[in-house]
Amino acid sequence: MKKRILSIVLALCTICGVLSLAGCGGSSGRVTLNVYNWGEYIDLSVIPEFEKETGVKVNYTTYASNEEMYAKVSSGAASYDVVVPSDYMIGKLIEEGLLAELDFANIPNYKYIGEEYKGLAYDPENKYSVPYTWGTTVVMYNKTMVDPADVADKSVDLLWNEKYKDQILTFDNPRDAFALALSKLGYSFNSENPDEWKQAAELLRQQKPLLQAYVMDQVFDKMEAGEAAIAAYYAGDALIIQEENPDVEYYIPKEGANMFVDAMCVMKNTQHKAVAEAFINFMMKTDVAVKTAEVIGYATPHTGAKAQLDPTITGNPVVYPDTQTLQNTEVFLNLTPEIGQLQSDLWTDIKKD
Repeated sequence: MKKRILSIVLALCTICGVLSLAGCGGSSGRVTLNVYNWGEYIDLSVIPEFEKETGVKVNYTTYASNEEMYAKVSSGAASYDVVVPSDYMIGKLIEEGLLAELDFANIPNYKYIGEEYKGLAYDPENKYSVPYTWGTTVVMYNKTMVDPADVADKSVDLLWNEKYKDQILTFDNPRDAFALALSKLGYSFNSENPDEWKQAAELLRQQKPLLQAYVMDQVFDKMEAGEAAIAAYYAGDALIIQEENPDVEYYIPKEGANMFVDAMCVMKNTQHKAVAEAFINFMMKTDVAVKTAEVIGYATPHTGAKAQLDPTITGNPVVYPDTQTLQNTEVFLNLTPEIGQLQSDLWTDIKKD
């Protein structure tokens, strides 16, 4: 795994040249890189490894949803260098001019990204993002708490089953929560029909009295401890939860699910663009990508890392769905301003009722 040291050193020389005024690698004026990522979404051991190799200090903080991240970066309340949004949010950040075009000369490990994860609708010319993970949303359930007959058809309806009142968890963010209701109605997650969004909102209002809670990372503690019977969340996290609690099972709903790609991006207002790109390149090293995939449980777009993963992971049909299953998934696109505002207003009403 050390055979790439020379290329790393060369990359660092380039960075030091770009950042000579910042004193790259020196004891004074040490560069600090602000990285903003999802919670439970990295092997934390790789951060000191990057710091040791580069002399760069990484300030690593987390968020629970795309919307939380967007509110922070768009308001200017904090300054970040590297962020890891999902596809539709990347499209939104590009449209609003908040992301920097990447210099792929600083990211040679981009060559390991599978072609099927490039040229996607949110970044069609591959200018602003490097895919980090991908996956689908799933329905999780504790098999000791849920009647097998209620999960036999693998339906999203389980999240509305009155038998499990106060034992159901769902997403505490509007895009994923609405997607569940839209799929139940047979509508596109990217619908531009206001009436369809209003129908979905009514379903979410009907669901609310059945819920124990709206959650994001709290789902780990609750499902691992058996404090809830059912939850909607992401496939990679379901795999990690199952490792802690073998009674947890999960499935991709027959009605369809969101297929997402989360990607590393550099903020346009960064003062350390070359360093940010070096961090992305480091995260795309094969050994680092392997660690990431093993620790966080999500599917990797990194061809070299996937080849080195345990076949029991890559053979999991929910974490790495086959082509037929993926045909029944849908990628989130950036909503029009009108529909985006409608979604926000409906979600606010649902949460405050």
